[in-house]
Amino acid sequence: MFKQIKQLFSTFNDQPAQIQEHDLKTAVAALLIEVMRADSEQQDDELQTLSATLKRYFNLNDAEVSELMQSAGKSLDEAIDYFQFSKQINSQCSAGQRIDIIELLWRLAYADGQLDPQEEYVIRRVANLLYVNHTDFIAAKLAATKQ
Repeated sequence: MFKQIKQLFSTFNDQPAQIQEHDLKTAVAALLIEVMRADSEQQDDELQTLSATLKRYFNLNDAEVSELMQSAGKSLDEAIDYFQFSKQINSQCSAGQRIDIIELLWRLAYADGQLDPQEEYVIRRVANLLYVNHTDFIAAKLAATKQ
């Protein structure tokens, strides 16, 4: 599964338009940050999982991850909803790739060892915006809990 997710993000590294790549990274990072913030308790486990996820799937170094997290956090703070992020993902990702993103959100939600209802609520809203059906939503959740 990780290999497929990594392939998803490596395909965007081959795109000639750098702005689209950055926008996709920012959109995914912003949604991950929103899940991390959902329970109002920022855990070190969640922060480490977020950083590792961004490093692994976007092939970034520590400085790039820090910059992306700062940029995505700022975009999230200025956003009134998740539409701007979901629109970017929907325009650049296949249905399977969007399901993989939902699984990443689940993995982050479970990083601290417990699922807060607010985290689940955010992931459910994002899944709806990404047109991920309920069956795939649950399958992504189960896949995330097996790790």
